Amino acid sequence: MPEISRFFGIVIYMNWREHPPMHFHAVYGEHEALMTMDGKVYAGSLPGRALSMVREWMALHRNEIEADWNLAQQKKPLNPIDPLE
Repeated sequence: MPEISRFFGIVIYMNWREHPPMHFHAVYGEHEALMTMDGKVYAGSLPGRALSMVREWMALHRNEIEADWNLAQQKKPLNPIDPLE
């Protein structure tokens, strides 16, 4: 699965064969969550602090995440997205 960002021990990735709804994967240690673009956890879970950071990152990079989703649907290479600082 292509990694699109990494920050504070959190890895964000997106698959090329993703299914609706539009989402991305966030992994923190042994935790993994599928996050929809409204900031909700679609499946899985993350600890509270990690979840807050992922939501903050998502709010800053919504357009880039959506662009990567569209690329993934076309099975094209995904663009890296700046980490949360």
